[in-house]
Amino acid sequence: MTVVEERRTERRVVANVLRGSIGNLIEWYDWYAYTAFSIYFAAAFFPKGDQTAQLLNTAAVFAVGFLMRPLGGWLLGRYADRHGRRAALTLSVTMMALGSLIIALTPSYATIGVAAPALLVTARLLQGLSVGGEYSTSATYLSEVASRGKRGFYSSFQYVTLTAGQLVALGVQIVLQQFLSKAEMLSWGWRIAFVIGATGAIIVMYLRRSMDESASFEKVSSSGQRGSLRVLLSYPKECLLVVGLTLGGTVAFYTYTTYLQKFMVNTSKIDAATVSWINFLALLVFVIIQPIAGSLSDRIGRRPLLIGFGVLGALCTVPLLSTLAGTRSPVLAFFLMLGGLVIVTGYTSINAIVKAELFPTRIRALGVGLPYALTVAIFGGTAEYVALGLKQAGHESLFFYYVAGCVLVSLIVYGLMRETSKDSVLDKD
Repeated sequence: MTVVEERRTERRVVANVLRGSIGNLIEWYDWYAYTAFSIYFAAAFFPKGDQTAQLLNTAAVFAVGFLMRPLGGWLLGRYADRHGRRAALTLSVTMMALGSLIIALTPSYATIGVAAPALLVTARLLQGLSVGGEYSTSATYLSEVASRGKRGFYSSFQYVTLTAGQLVALGVQIVLQQFLSKAEMLSWGWRIAFVIGATGAIIVMYLRRSMDESASFEKVSSSGQRGSLRVLLSYPKECLLVVGLTLGGTVAFYTYTTYLQKFMVNTSKIDAATVSWINFLALLVFVIIQPIAGSLSDRIGRRPLLIGFGVLGALCTVPLLSTLAGTRSPVLAFFLMLGGLVIVTGYTSINAIVKAELFPTRIRALGVGLPYALTVAIFGGTAEYVALGLKQAGHESLFFYYVAGCVLVSLIVYGLMRETSKDSVLDKD
C-alpha cells in the first residue's frame, strides 16, 4: 500500500470513528440525563418523603433500566451480527429517542398518580434495551473499523463519547441552573434536558443511516449461522472472561461517576450546583486521558493497564471514599473524584477492545454485549441502589469495601488472562 493509500485509509477510519462516536455520545447523554437530573425530578414522579427515600426510588428505577440491558445486548447484538452494525446502531438510537420523549412529557405524580412512575419505568426499560445494544454494537464497530496497531486508541473513543454524553448532561444542568431558580428546576426545568436528548437522538437516527458498514462484517455477511445464542455458548471461556473483566470495572465506574454526584450532595453536604461543577471538571479530564491510555495499550499491551486498575482500585477505594465522605472542601472533593477516575481509566480506556479481541466476527457483537450487559445489570446498575440502601441502614462505609472487593475479583482475572493484543481474533477475520 502506498503512502497516499495509507493516508486515505486512515482518513476513512477517522471518519467512521467520528460518525459512530457522535451517535454514541447522544445515546449516553440520554442515559445519563436521568442520573444528572434525578435530584430535581425525584419529587415529581414519587410521593412526598425525605430526600434519601425519593433518591432511593429513582435509583431503583435506574436499576430496573439496567435489567433490560442484557435483553438489549442479546436482541441488538444478535441483530448486529445478522443484519449489520449500522442497522443495529440506528435501531438503538431510535429506542433511546422514544424513552427520552416519554420522560419529558410525563405529568407529575400529583397529576396522574401511580401512572407517573409507571411511565418512568417504561421509558427506562426502552432506554435500557437501547444502551444494552448500543454498547456491544458500538464497541464492535469501533474495533472493526480501527487500524491495526491503533485499535486501543480508536476503541477508547467509546468511553470518550460515553463520558462526553455525561459531560453534556452535566453541562446542560449547569446552564439551566444559571438561568432557572431551584423552584423552576424542580417544577419543569428538568424536562428541558430530556427534550434536548430526544431531539438529538432523532437527528442521529438519520445520520447513522449514512455510516459505512464495517469491512469485517461484510466479509462474513454471506457465511453460515451468525448472531445466535447457540453459537455464543460454544465460547464459554470467553463469555466468563468478559464477566470477570467487567465486574470490578463497572462497579468502580458507576461509583466514581453517577453515584458520586449524589454522594457529595447527600453525604459530604456540598451544594448541588458546586457538585455539578466538580463532576463536570473531573469528567472532562477523564475524557481527555482515555485516548492516551488507549494508545499506551497499543504499545505495552492491555494487561498492564488492567492490572494497574485492579491493584490501585482494590487498595485505594476505601481511603478515597472515606476521605470524600468527611470533607466539605469542593477542591479536595474534586481531586478525590479525579483520583478515582484516573484509576478506573485502566479499565474504561481498553475494555471495549479487549472484549472484541476475544470473539470472531460472526458472534462478536453478541459475545461482547450479552455477558457484559448481564454483569453490568447485576453489579453496575445496582451499585447506586446498594450504596443508598446501606446509607439508609446506617452502614454507608460498607459500600466502600464492596467496591474494593469487586475490583479485587477482577484483578485476579486480569492476572490470569492472556494478552489479547498479541493474539487478537480481529487479525484472523
